[in-house]
Amino acid sequence: MKTLLLVRHAKSSWEHPGTSDHDRPLNERGLRDAPAMGHRLAERGVAPDVILSSTAVRARATAELIAAALGFGAARVITDERLYGASADEVLRVIGELDNEVACAIVVGHNPETASLAHQFSDEIHEMPTSAVAEFTFDVDAWYELDGASPVDVLVESPRR
Repeated sequence: MKTLLLVRHAKSSWEHPGTSDHDRPLNERGLRDAPAMGHRLAERGVAPDVILSSTAVRARATAELIAAALGFGAARVITDERLYGASADEVLRVIGELDNEVACAIVVGHNPETASLAHQFSDEIHEMPTSAVAEFTFDVDAWYELDGASPVDVLVESPRR
C-alpha cells in the first residue's frame, strides 16, 4: 500500500510586484492555513516518510510549516526543481522515482498540475484551493505503479472545509 498526499501551496503574497513568481512568499492567510492543515493531518495520524516540495518559496514554506505541525524538522523536506512549473505527468514521474520503502509521501506543488493530477486519480476532484490536501491510498507495491492506478481510498480537505 502507498499513500500519497498532494498539497497545493498555501496562499501567497502579491504585495511586492517586482518579486519573481518563484520567490513569492506566503501571505498572512497562507502562514495561518499551512500549519492548520498540518495539524489536521497530525490529528489523523498522518506520518509521511518523505515530504517533497517545489523549490518555489511559497511551496517550500508550506512544506516546512506542514512538516513542523507533523513534528518533523524542516530538514526532512526535500525540494525538487522539477516540481516547479511541471505538468501533472511530470509530477507523477517524480513521484514514480520514490524509493519503494517509502509508504507515505507528501508532495507540495502548484496549480494547475496539482488539481490536474488529483483529478486523474479521482473524477470527484475538480479544483484544489490553496492549502488543500488530497490524500490517496493505492494498493500498489511501487510508486511508479500509480500511473494508471485507481486509489482504494480518497480524502480531500481544505482550510475552508
